Amino acid sequence: MQSVRVAAVSMNGLLSEPDKILSEIDAWCRKAADAGSDLVLFPELLVHGHCTPNTWEIAEAVPDGPSTRRIVELAAKYGVVLSVGLSEKEGSLVYNTQLLAGPAGYIGKQRKLHLSRDEVLFYKGGREIPVFDVGKCKVGTIICYDNLFPEPARILALRGADVLLMPHAARVKMWDDTPQSMVAARQATYDLFVSGYAMRARENACFALVADQAGRAGYVENHPRDSPAQPHHAGAALAFDPDGQLIAESQRELIQDEMIVCDFDAARLAAARSLPNYTLKTRRPELFGELVREQVSC
Repeated sequence: MQSVRVAAVSMNGLLSEPDKILSEIDAWCRKAADAGSDLVLFPELLVHGHCTPNTWEIAEAVPDGPSTRRIVELAAKYGVVLSVGLSEKEGSLVYNTQLLAGPAGYIGKQRKLHLSRDEVLFYKGGREIPVFDVGKCKVGTIICYDNLFPEPARILALRGADVLLMPHAARVKMWDDTPQSMVAARQATYDLFVSGYAMRARENACFALVADQAGRAGYVENHPRDSPAQPHHAGAALAFDPDGQLIAESQRELIQDEMIVCDFDAARLAAARSLPNYTLKTRRPELFGELVREQVSC
């Protein structure tokens, strides 16, 4: 790994407004590039919205769809690697997908593995956990709910990932229009991310970068307006080093679009992985067969 400057953008992913969102991605890419960023992470399902009612109709092919082509153009325009979430259609199926593009073109994609709440009504779960070399580092992606399982991060680390990208459209806590409610929702989201993802970074000696959707993306008519299933996300952007230390974060009170920029120092990764107790060096995989056995029996 070489040292790399990264940005994470926490922003609202409006339902079924891909053209508007792509224009906003363009603006954020310009800001990230002006700050010297090499890699920019955007949230899960940003382009088409989270559980948008007409997801099947608006989902696009990857890499041949118009949104992917636009993101590839932006990566070339600004000379950065982009990670962006969208709804991907392949044949008659739709996937919750995070695509990766760089200055030289399309790089690859990660499909969400585990579907939470009502996501199963819209998306099919993926089956692959790839690692991609983006030049200065190797990255793997863990989408939202997948981060609550320790196995994807461990597999990515075993496959050589230096950086774990963690895009989210996390519905942790709803809020009303009072400042106190907003702060409570924002803090609840932070508490979840920090308590879990610091350990994902530390237990695998990887950098980790988080970007959550921020704001009310709209209202879905078949849910009550105050339902926790509404696509309302309290937002956050965070970065952790391989020791699990929080090294950059967005503010903790307002739900708004924002960006963090920080450096992932290659020396910190090397230091963590050279320790006698580096977990990937001392682990005993022959003892863990129970992890791949089904819990239920016929």
